[in-house]
Amino acid sequence: MAKAAAAHSSPLDSAAAGRLIALLLPLALLGGALGSQYLGGLHPCEMCYWQRWPHAAAVVLAALAFTGAAASSRSRMLTLLAAAAVAISGAIGVYHAGVEAKIFEGITTCTALPRGASTADLLKQITHAPLVRCDQVQFEFLGISMAGWNAILSLSGAALITFLTLRDRNQ
Repeated sequence: MAKAAAAHSSPLDSAAAGRLIALLLPLALLGGALGSQYLGGLHPCEMCYWQRWPHAAAVVLAALAFTGAAASSRSRMLTLLAAAAVAISGAIGVYHAGVEAKIFEGITTCTALPRGASTADLLKQITHAPLVRCDQVQFEFLGISMAGWNAILSLSGAALITFLTLRDRNQ
């Protein structure tokens, strides 16, 4: 019975799991960020936007990893690149959480970015846009800011993705 269970487990299983997490984790974190912005009314600061770009890149890389077999070297490479992008977002989250905790000095231009087509539109957005500072926590859960949660989930997720992707690769 144990041999049958061991025979059923294969390197493909862990590589496939790593690839799936590499797609779903950044999708969930990006979805949470966008949901908190558009549904929850939280306005992101500049550093919040910085954390989103690597997650978007990770989604694209992980999606490309699904174009081949999970255990193939191409798929594993794309999955590892997605893990690196997730880790980059986590590292930015560490810095952002440190700025919020006044451990690090933040950037001087850290406000919400105005967007518009004309000068009048930009002026209207600037005068009506909420001032969002990177060093002030807008929302916490269990005493941890959103940047802190991004750091925790991204860095631990990137480690898990890497472990699963590299596990049993030589068998």
